[in-house]
Amino acid sequence: MVHVIQFLRNLRPLVPAQLAHVSLSIPQHDLSISPIFICFPALLFSSSPSLCSPFTMSRNQEVMWPRLVANKILRKRLGSNNFVADFPRQEDPPSLSPDTIFSDHKATQNYRVFVSTWNVGGVAPPEDLDMEELLDTGNTSCEIYVLGASNVLGSEDNKISTKWNTLIRRALNNKKTQHLGDKVHGHSNEQGKQSNDAKSSNSITVPGQDFRCIVSKQMVGILISVWVRSYLCPYIRCPSVSCIGCGIMGCLGNKGSVSVRFRLHETSFCFVCSHLASGVRQGDEKLRNSNVSEIFSRTNFPRGPSLDLPRKILDHDRVIFLGDLNYRISLPESSVRQLVDARDWNSLLENDQLRMEMMDGELKGWHEGTIAFAPTYKYHPNSDVYYGCFHQNKKGEKKRAPAWCDRIIWYGTGLKQHVYDRSEENFSDHRPVKAIFTAEVEVSHPLKQLHNFFVSERFDRVTSQTDDFVCKGRSSFQI
Repeated sequence: MVHVIQFLRNLRPLVPAQLAHVSLSIPQHDLSISPIFICFPALLFSSSPSLCSPFTMSRNQEVMWPRLVANKILRKRLGSNNFVADFPRQEDPPSLSPDTIFSDHKATQNYRVFVSTWNVGGVAPPEDLDMEELLDTGNTSCEIYVLGASNVLGSEDNKISTKWNTLIRRALNNKKTQHLGDKVHGHSNEQGKQSNDAKSSNSITVPGQDFRCIVSKQMVGILISVWVRSYLCPYIRCPSVSCIGCGIMGCLGNKGSVSVRFRLHETSFCFVCSHLASGVRQGDEKLRNSNVSEIFSRTNFPRGPSLDLPRKILDHDRVIFLGDLNYRISLPESSVRQLVDARDWNSLLENDQLRMEMMDGELKGWHEGTIAFAPTYKYHPNSDVYYGCFHQNKKGEKKRAPAWCDRIIWYGTGLKQHVYDRSEENFSDHRPVKAIFTAEVEVSHPLKQLHNFFVSERFDRVTSQTDDFVCKGRSSFQI
């Protein structure tokens, strides 16, 4: 690999200083990728002209691209296991009394889960974006909110994801959401009156009803953010993420998935936010199928301190797959447009590529609710007009037949869907899609909690400290 290192030395005047420094410090045996990946780092992550040259990148991006390229060379996992989350106050779990420890009673609790996916088209969220409309907080009250986005503007190091999370927090933690939560969970009217009196603040004051972010993770353009009511935080274990890149050369993160896993009481959840390969040509659906297969095979989670958590996506108790899956309708463009104008969704869905894969393909065994809404792609931004209608395309602009690219599907049992619809925010060329589920959750058994403690790393640490103390005591004792 000596010629590769020499090639990198020759690139020193052409690339940012950080890239030259990182590249030249790589051991020879780790160089297993073509030097062209070093020449054009920005081209690997964005089709935007402003990101196609190292000389036009901002200061943050100059640091961003070399690090990602170095990760590819070193075959490091795309992204990392780190994620952003709130740090909730420590709340004591319910005490283990003799009556509960020796009880054989097992309970099942139902929780409402809101899931939304949106390809935001590389547009930063405007300050006046009505997130309450997107989250439907005025009409529904859920315990868990999962929001997935693709084509999120900017790199993993900038403030765009923070802006999204700020808007989400503001929408979830308001008085309307609080009042709905009071009705659902039976909180006293006195608490509601106290919050109404607090006119100087828009934040929630009812204990346990505010929302906290347990995971927020971005990989290049894919972002997922998971929020739960704070009273559930003591019962959530081992939140973790796994990032899989399926983009350029089959490894970069412009396409792929960010998966989030956690356990609520004794039930494991896995949410897979993905952006699959695009393309309308015949056979392009095979690329999307290949992406799905890679995501399922390469995604791995830690087993947890008790070694009782699943590692693979499909081994979890409740699994939801969301994102811009990019599956199209296998009909001529003119036929698709005619059926869309006639609102003949059934005829279109009979030729929907994702439905075909769910019947007898890569996604066999998965479930999807009834689609009774118009295709979510592809619109002129800030309008209700599909691309290609009324000959509005610019010269050389690609035509895109309408399709249900944005989907939410689930696997296994224990999930019941109540809502499956689209929203009408229109600053992107996609429309958001939302779903509301009821998820069955097995409440933890006290004896199992004790078992998990005794086989966990925490118990090992306690016993090792005790052993050290006993040994030190014995060594200092003389007869």
